[in-house]
Amino acid sequence: MRIGIIGCGRIARNHVSALRGIDGVRVAAVADVDARRARAFAQEHGVDKSFGDVEQLLDAGLGAVTICTPHAEHEAGVLAAARRGVHVLCEKPIALRVEQAERMITATDAAGVRFGVLFQRRFWPAAARIRAAIDDGRMGLPICGGVVARLNRGADYYRAEPWRGRWETEGGGVLMTQVIHHIDLLQWFMGPARKVTGRCATLVHQQIVEVEDTAAALIEFASGALATVQAGTTFQPGLGVQVWVSDAHGRTASLMESPEGIAYTDVRTLPGEETFAGAGGPSDLSLAEIHDHLAPYHALHIADFVAALRDGRDPAVTGREALRSLAIVEAVYESSRSGSAVELSS
Repeated sequence: MRIGIIGCGRIARNHVSALRGIDGVRVAAVADVDARRARAFAQEHGVDKSFGDVEQLLDAGLGAVTICTPHAEHEAGVLAAARRGVHVLCEKPIALRVEQAERMITATDAAGVRFGVLFQRRFWPAAARIRAAIDDGRMGLPICGGVVARLNRGADYYRAEPWRGRWETEGGGVLMTQVIHHIDLLQWFMGPARKVTGRCATLVHQQIVEVEDTAAALIEFASGALATVQAGTTFQPGLGVQVWVSDAHGRTASLMESPEGIAYTDVRTLPGEETFAGAGGPSDLSLAEIHDHLAPYHALHIADFVAALRDGRDPAVTGREALRSLAIVEAVYESSRSGSAVELSS
């Protein structure tokens, strides 16, 4: 299977490593708007062809592509792949806005290609254990839950890439780029959301970014369950992220991401499976170190996507599933602007 990579930034390293670890897969070409970066990436990773144009890459006889571009470029890459009948796996978030995501889903459906979105944290064993307990009945459908994210992102992080920190190119701040992963887990555990009330603010990084560095939200789910999200990139040091859920019998399951990229089960009160764990390690890792920690879970998710193509099934996270977390984030922004709750479509 010949697969290409669109976008040759830091996260593309996880993709090329994962793809090269799958039997019968060849990374045949890479592309980046900076043709020199594409050439350097291809030389470093032993890829035969590099391009400065996505259309040229799609002419290289590929069965699938993965998209590692900045957020604002996701839609164009997915639509280009759909036009060529090429399967596509896209980094999160699926898009900047729900309407863009819907166009992407419609186009890939019409073209008959598989469309997946990469939320590698679903492949953490700690996350899989929560989902499995709900699926097999050891835990009932959650009636409440939450995300608490205390992260540290400073000026150097935002200035490292010109697209970060801007509504037009990043689409949001802590919710869109960091905590969308944990919102994805929350809704994976709790089911479809139906109403969101939220507030966002820029309380520390006003001189650096346009987007929010602090957010809080209340989410009401179709089941009647309630959950809260508290998130910020203003903590020094960063203290990690907790995602938890509890059912009507009071049974609770929780995971903690600390340090970033690594998760462990910190609380579990299911009968016979009681766990109460402490801190997971040092905080404030570099972005490269976080990506290295996540690389094994990128590999599992990308392997699942390749297996889905071979088996003729949907990948673990489809475009339509990825739209759910984006819709929640977009609703928080809309609620913060309007001061009113936002109803979500089913």
